[in-house]
Amino acid sequence: MTFGFASSSAASLSMSASAASASRLLEPAEWAAAGIPLLRNPREVVSGLHARHRPKPSMAVVAVLDPEERLCASASFIRRPAQADGWMFRNALLAQLRRVIPHDLRRRTPVRTAVLLYCREGEARWTEEDGAWMWGLRDACTLHGLRCGAYITLTADGWQVLGENRGGRRPSSHSEPEPFALSEAPPLAPRTGGPVSEVLRRAAAR
Repeated sequence: MTFGFASSSAASLSMSASAASASRLLEPAEWAAAGIPLLRNPREVVSGLHARHRPKPSMAVVAVLDPEERLCASASFIRRPAQADGWMFRNALLAQLRRVIPHDLRRRTPVRTAVLLYCREGEARWTEEDGAWMWGLRDACTLHGLRCGAYITLTADGWQVLGENRGGRRPSSHSEPEPFALSEAPPLAPRTGGPVSEVLRRAAAR
């Protein structure tokens, strides 16, 4: 009787933990209904993050964009081999955000937006692991004073913005990085030579 009771309690705790973990994920319909802001140029964002971090399967890239979709900060990390759980993903994302950019909790409304690119094996369609990442991203954004932005998967088939009907074949989890997007390119160096350049040179020499 005692052993049976102990076994039943362990099973009950295990089922309770599984139920709690299952509740920490978002279904595609819930994600679509959350009013996640659309990226104006998702391919440019994906290409820029792919070129910067060169993600491989099991790597997550969290990035913060300003209102013009310029990159403010980004960080990448490898997903630990454990059960997909939104709470654990939330903590991992929050730790990376705190490391690379100050919070915006003093603002009345969020100005900057966090997006998540997750590189994984398998098909591009939604999985429970994706649902846990979505839950984690939304919660981490709330705790860091950011808007929750797009969740993007990167697989061998290409990239896909989940919750939207947008995606592409390149870049993929196996493709070589493309050149940085124009919005991230360094400013052009000033031209030399000519009368204007000579005037500036003389002014600087004074």
